[in-house]
Amino acid sequence: MTTGYDVVIVGGGHNALVAAAYLGRAGKSVLVLERLGHLGGAAVSAEAFAGLPARLSRFSYLVSLLPDRIVGELGLRIDLRSRSVSSYTPWTRDGVESGLLVERRPTAATARSFRERTGSDREFAQWQEFYGRIEEAAKALAPTLTEPLPDREQVRSLVADAAGSQLFDDLFERPLGYAIDDWFTDDLVRGVVATDGLIGTHTSLYDPSLLANRCFLYHLIGNGSGEWRVPVGGMGAVTDELIRVAREAGADLRTGVTVTSVEAGENGGQVRFTDGDTEQTADARFVLSGVAPAVLDRLRGRESSTPRGAQLKINMLLTRLPVLRSGIDPALAFAGTCHLDETATDLENAFRDSAAGHVPDPLPGEMYCHSLTDPSILGPEQQRQGWHTMTLFGLHLPSTLFEGRNDDLRKQLADGYLAGLNRYLAEPIEDCLATDAHGEPCVEAKTPLDLEDELNMPGGHIFHGDLNWPYADESTDKWGVATDAPSLLLCGSGARRGGAVSGLGGHNAAMAVLERS
Repeated sequence: MTTGYDVVIVGGGHNALVAAAYLGRAGKSVLVLERLGHLGGAAVSAEAFAGLPARLSRFSYLVSLLPDRIVGELGLRIDLRSRSVSSYTPWTRDGVESGLLVERRPTAATARSFRERTGSDREFAQWQEFYGRIEEAAKALAPTLTEPLPDREQVRSLVADAAGSQLFDDLFERPLGYAIDDWFTDDLVRGVVATDGLIGTHTSLYDPSLLANRCFLYHLIGNGSGEWRVPVGGMGAVTDELIRVAREAGADLRTGVTVTSVEAGENGGQVRFTDGDTEQTADARFVLSGVAPAVLDRLRGRESSTPRGAQLKINMLLTRLPVLRSGIDPALAFAGTCHLDETATDLENAFRDSAAGHVPDPLPGEMYCHSLTDPSILGPEQQRQGWHTMTLFGLHLPSTLFEGRNDDLRKQLADGYLAGLNRYLAEPIEDCLATDAHGEPCVEAKTPLDLEDELNMPGGHIFHGDLNWPYADESTDKWGVATDAPSLLLCGSGARRGGAVSGLGGHNAAMAVLERS
């Protein structure tokens, strides 16, 4: 059976839903095809632990790059809440247990924390200057993400005019590690800054490819502030709203279907898929791909290299927050990002160890507690009893480490991260873990190979591949979504300006279609 549409979208992640909503509202007939039994891809919530009504953001968990423009234009009824704390990093020196507290809007408490760590006010002054300049650059760059791609010189002018030419050089011209070394002197402070260049990215801070710079940039320019906000109701609440607006726009959203091939040419494309026992074909003027580029290549019968993800995600459910040795209120320590073993030296050593095929020691990672900002993801009784969720994201763990030993290494790393956390706690985290209906501790770990298996995400790469600069080069199309076939466009994280829960790939692919229609 063959059916015709204006647009067929392969994959039903959040970007696909954004594209479907925009195109449906413009009067286009749209078909979305999703392999899984649900929509949203990695932007979902789930009851991860048997018998316990806690809906965790199982994969993606915070929102920064989703532009307020998309939220407003689509009429998304979502609540993205700010966290009072940006980060907390416990440290031990000469028998003293303390930590670096960074409030989202720094007060005297943040200044004191820097002074205790570094012995002067210089590092905090540098911090304020550095991030103040980045915020000005973000305000200039963020509006370009939903517009046709600027070229490099336009981006240079925007950043230099807003924050100075030196910041452009720091972000776009030389390896991030050197810039951080110039701005800051303390190893721990340098590490806190550097982590935004390494989330989901396996590279050295000093690599001349500037991959860390690109990752850093996307982590800090969302909505002109770079703030990472908590989605009330969990990440699934964001997807639920995208499903609502896409359906209201008339999009045909199908789940549990398997796309078997994609063909595309000058004036149209064809998608073959199975729905149950039925083989079907959909013809379209445009085919949009929300799947990873490596998956699209396979659907087109082409060879492709597999990207390499580099992270471990651990979800936990706690009956109480653990007490820290430093004495800080756990509600402060875990409200923002709590960094574990992430000095600049730790991060660089972890990269070198993992690149050589060894498990890093210590294991760098960061944690945060969703339920401190949004308790609604917990059941009423859990809220009353003071239960909490906890998310841990481990860095520099490439998919190649897990090949042939995924189950064993998953458990080894989960145990290793809990042991690493325990070094900073006055009580073991194991004493705070809830148990599920089977009496098992509520700890769930996801490796890159797990993401590949569950989400069809090659290599478990959360960005579908290396991030690109948010500007055009000689070979880039106007919106950063083109392929070698005019009727086939990228609308997922693999598009230029893709990655994270942003909707940018979906928005920009929809704009490209509407311009050409």
